Amino acid sequence: MEQVKNIDVSNFDAEVLASDVPVLVDFWAPWCGPCRMMAPILDMLAEGSEGKFKVMKVDVENPVNAPLAIKYQIASIPNMKLFKGGAVADEFIGVTDLKTLQAAIKEDLDD
Repeated sequence: MEQVKNIDVSNFDAEVLASDVPVLVDFWAPWCGPCRMMAPILDMLAEGSEGKFKVMKVDVENPVNAPLAIKYQIASIPNMKLFKGGAVADEFIGVTDLKTLQAAIKEDLDD
């Protein structure tokens, strides 16, 4: 059973950009209510991934992650970006339901 993994600027490239499977990255902050609402949805998504994709979280409140927030233009959270082959393939801003995320990832897996 896959779980959501917390990452930061030190391992972002290895975990996301160099990944051989798509990665959904949740850019979030602990004080963000909508981000906390997304947590169980992301947990369910990760549990159903069957190793075909990964779900990661980056705390943009942590100053060490500021370069990632700037690079990926995180102006509003929660902001989830789906990476495939080291590039952003899709983006979701705000609370997003499980079915929408599953459909987007399935479409990306089928490409």
